[in-house]
Amino acid sequence: MRRNLYLIVAAAVLVAACGGSQPAPTPAPAPPPVDSTAIKEQMRRDSIAAAERARAEAERRAAEERARMEARVTAEMTSAMQAMIHFDFDRSDIKAEDQATLNRKAAILQANQGLRVRIAGHCDERGSDEYNLALGNRRAAAAKRYLVSRGVAADRIEIVSFGEERPMAMGHDEDAWTQNRRDEFEIVAGGDRLVAPN
Repeated sequence: MRRNLYLIVAAAVLVAACGGSQPAPTPAPAPPPVDSTAIKEQMRRDSIAAAERARAEAERRAAEERARMEARVTAEMTSAMQAMIHFDFDRSDIKAEDQATLNRKAAILQANQGLRVRIAGHCDERGSDEYNLALGNRRAAAAKRYLVSRGVAADRIEIVSFGEERPMAMGHDEDAWTQNRRDEFEIVAGGDRLVAPN
């Protein structure tokens, strides 16, 4: 029995020696000290870069908005410059209802000094070719005189007559003739970027 006791104690000692406690783990290396100055400097640089990107984006959007507005104004002014005026049968005097249209054209021409226009006089089909060419010329000249009387330099306005050669309406009745008795206005120079009159 004693011998069994010795064997049990010897086995316990052996077990303790072989599989006993494990060695303590090696501690992880301590992290390097934090350089708060470098972190603050990086944050400052990041903040400046973000502000620069935001400023550049704002400038890009503002430039796009300006370009859209300029294009819209140019389209509106071009449309106003191309608006036609009409005449009574065998007449070349400016009708009262067309004076507002011509006043608008004069204001646009004054606001855009590089703008040049051509006025084309047209007639209906009645009358001889020669007579209608002369009448178309008188109609274009009447519109030019009106614009010059509103302060537009005469050398910025060309005139031409097409007589009855270029009808707008192809009918042979009063409705078609009314449409064909007209002055058309064409921008010939300086119409790329127009500004609105004040």
